[in-house]
Amino acid sequence: MHHFFVTPDQVQENQIYIVGSDVNHMKNVLRMKVGEKFQVSDGNDKKYVCRIEQMNEEEVQAGILEEMQADTELPSKIYLFQGLPKNDKMELIVQKAVELGVWEVIPVSTKRAVVKLDVKKALKKVERWNAISESGAKQSGRTIIPKVTSVMTYREALSYAEQLDVVMIPYELAEGMEETKQFIDAIQPGQSVGVFIGPEGGFEREEVEFAIQKGARPITLGKRILRTETAGLAVLAVLMYHLER
Repeated sequence: MHHFFVTPDQVQENQIYIVGSDVNHMKNVLRMKVGEKFQVSDGNDKKYVCRIEQMNEEEVQAGILEEMQADTELPSKIYLFQGLPKNDKMELIVQKAVELGVWEVIPVSTKRAVVKLDVKKALKKVERWNAISESGAKQSGRTIIPKVTSVMTYREALSYAEQLDVVMIPYELAEGMEETKQFIDAIQPGQSVGVFIGPEGGFEREEVEFAIQKGARPITLGKRILRTETAGLAVLAVLMYHLER
């Protein structure tokens, strides 16, 4: 069943009104017809099963058949601070992070990042990444569309992370798998969690030391060196398994 997102104001009594680009997608891409059922999330922990009643070029009007309390979100908000990777790896990272339950993705410009984006290119990239996030949220049945923020400097990202309850930074020189396990096991549902992932070249030692000064905890991901597009997803998978209820 196809899945779409609306804002709460588009839900009126027993009707839901689809507007914007989703109208074209429903009519001309998915070829949906009057009478067809689909699901809607309102970004407010509610899901609806609907049936199309009317369609035109500007709007799809659907009747609500069933209202449900959504339960697809993790009990903790997880923030992925991702060092800018090369090529289109960020698209894969965003897509899979959304499927694994991330709350927000923050692209970060670090010292070893090969990619350097000017303002115009960064805006286009962020727009593209948010479109991928929406697509991933629809596919995985999320009730919210995780936001991909504007690109931040490393210092800006660490300042942004100060609001969070727990912050970790996987680092290839970190040791102590047992300590890492204990650290993750101590994370409680409801706590906000930040995960810092370096680019292809990893973090420089002074970057890690600065993160520690800001309250981040260095952790190990094992004896193997993971690629940047693998490391964050590995942490998210562990956190999902630990926090899922």
